Amino acid sequence: MSIESPLSRRQFLTSAYGMGTVALATLLREEGLLANPALAGLTGHYDLKPKPAHGFGQAKAMISLFMQGGPSHIDLFEPKPELMKLDGKNFPGEIKYDDAAGASREVMGPQWKFRQYGQSGLNFSDLVPHMGGIADEMTMIHSMHTGVNNHGQSIYSLLNGSITGGRPTLGSWLTYGLGSENQNLPAYVALTDPRGLPVLGVDNFSNGWLPSVYQGTVIRPKEPRILNLDPPMSLKGDAQEKYLSFVQRLNAEHAAQRPGESDLEARIQSFELAARMQTSAKEALDITQESAATLKMYGIDKPATEEFGKRCLIARRLVERGVRFVSVFTGNQTWDHHSSILTGLPTACMQVDQPAAALVLDLKQRGLLDTTVVHWGGEMGRLPVIQNRAGAKGRTTVGRDHNTYGFSMWVAGGGFKGGYAHGATDEFGHHAVEKVVNHFDYHATLLHLFGLETKKLTFKRNGTEQVLVDNPKARVVTELLA
Repeated sequence: MSIESPLSRRQFLTSAYGMGTVALATLLREEGLLANPALAGLTGHYDLKPKPAHGFGQAKAMISLFMQGGPSHIDLFEPKPELMKLDGKNFPGEIKYDDAAGASREVMGPQWKFRQYGQSGLNFSDLVPHMGGIADEMTMIHSMHTGVNNHGQSIYSLLNGSITGGRPTLGSWLTYGLGSENQNLPAYVALTDPRGLPVLGVDNFSNGWLPSVYQGTVIRPKEPRILNLDPPMSLKGDAQEKYLSFVQRLNAEHAAQRPGESDLEARIQSFELAARMQTSAKEALDITQESAATLKMYGIDKPATEEFGKRCLIARRLVERGVRFVSVFTGNQTWDHHSSILTGLPTACMQVDQPAAALVLDLKQRGLLDTTVVHWGGEMGRLPVIQNRAGAKGRTTVGRDHNTYGFSMWVAGGGFKGGYAHGATDEFGHHAVEKVVNHFDYHATLLHLFGLETKKLTFKRNGTEQVLVDNPKARVVTELLA
């Protein structure tokens, strides 16, 4: 039966296709996807087909290992001899607390030993020896700064360029600007932690006011990582192909009658992608195809590193297949050590140290590191003084408060220098004072590596050109580039 053949309503509804198509229309209506696009300022056609960059860009993909909560840079990456001298004494200067009720002025120096790694001699504490092993592959940024001393605002700053929500995240901007090299997998993927979503939940991979086709697609932290990939027995094989072909033509007609309905187009595209993913996603997520040596390198043979190791390996498999952006998250407040930092920080490091280093090494041995940016870090660091000292016996239960005024994170690949330490905080590790990198500088630098210009990557919304980087002081930090 051709689509041109007239069908009565009864014939259509009792056909193999009718109820499914009506259900689609009902779903779109219930989700508000048949509304007037002019109300949202959305016009035009949006898709994930590959798009040319504004200029040369070495980076083609990015994997962000986001350590939500705030890893202590003082204890992991930036040794401060002055703090060791002052350990147990009162802090000699001004300090900005987030939690005044739990604050103290008692200095706590780094609690673990540091040593230099690689030809570059970058410093790492004993908690992250595997990261030390890739020192010559990374740029360590010691002078990160967002300046808003709370989780939510600082997360927003690093992910969407502003201290407020409702805006597109970096992954959405990159997929909007460049599309995807693989039309059978999502362009932007979020690999979440089985312990739960980070602070701000789905805002961490939101498309904001960009069309919904650019939203991050969540892949579950446990098997089955994507639900309902298998069609029902009644639709397997040729039956499904005919069904999908027919529905696709109906959808095309439906969309053609509603030009500019970007959310409608995005939802139709997502349904079509879901069908294509039945084969592609299964293959991409199947780590049993990897060698025993690779699984061991990621720590999948050990309970402490198995879970994060699997997600890092899946991230590599995704970018290897053309996915543009992958976020790998740790759980809610995993690194927020206001108390018990002496036990909490080693546990958090044990889970991610080996898998994160393995990801960089694996990308390199496969010839992918030159074109893939790997990021490791959180939204803040920690203060040099003890928090929750009152009533504590010894230091076993104390922690450190937030510090967004100066902290460390590292990047590797995609055009960043290897074996390079950039900037510094003051002698106490509190404020970034040398070669400061603000969140908007970081974004400008990333876009540059992808061949995108901050003033050209725009989206018109309600008559206004929206951008990721809107701070006039933002700069491409050329010192970070190879």
